[in-house]
Amino acid sequence: MLGSVSEAADKVYEKPSVFMQRHFGNLPQTQTLTLSATQKSSLKSIFGHSFREKTVRYWQGGGKTIFILNEVGKSEPITIGVAVKGSEIIEMKVLVYRESHGWEVSKAGFTKQFVGATFDGKRLSNPIDGIVGATLSVNAMKKVGAAALYLSTQVK
Repeated sequence: MLGSVSEAADKVYEKPSVFMQRHFGNLPQTQTLTLSATQKSSLKSIFGHSFREKTVRYWQGGGKTIFILNEVGKSEPITIGVAVKGSEIIEMKVLVYRESHGWEVSKAGFTKQFVGATFDGKRLSNPIDGIVGATLSVNAMKKVGAAALYLSTQVK
């Protein structure tokens, strides 16, 4: 008798380039922020673990800043696009989901909770309802939202 192997397959909900084109029309030039020790420390506080990247890529135009960030849910990275205008999130979307469970975080009904959220240095202003069976993915989304808002203050 053959046993089944449950593996997570990459589910692409939207390509990063399409996410950016929806916000900017034409793709703006990629910019990078080289992280200082202080910025890395702040990101460590947000994520609850060391932020391994030395630089962060971002795109700006029309008063918006977009970050494409990855955070591990249970065991695989989730690629998330975050559009920030002023000091608040205007869209947050799962672009690529790699976990076997918790994909519900990609639904618009969940991600719309992030719209209008700001960051006070410790937490997001919007209460984010959890999803049964997707706690780690929900937490990853909250961390990425907070990190994008923090980073948006560092690139102006």
